[in-house]
Amino acid sequence: MLGFSDGWIAFVFLATIATAVLCIVYGFLNWNRGDAKLSKTDREWAEEEKVIEKELE
Repeated sequence: MLGFSDGWIAFVFLATIATAVLCIVYGFLNWNRGDAKLSKTDREWAEEEKVIEKELE
């Protein structure tokens, strides 16, 4: 199968390619999804970081 002596090697080879394709599709679908899923704690942290950065300027 595909020139490999063992069927499991061919399976792993094809699974690796399939995984790469799935990662590309996932990345394409979620490319610019944004920060809509940030928790309240994460948003508060980000705002605090902005204040600290402005103080350091």
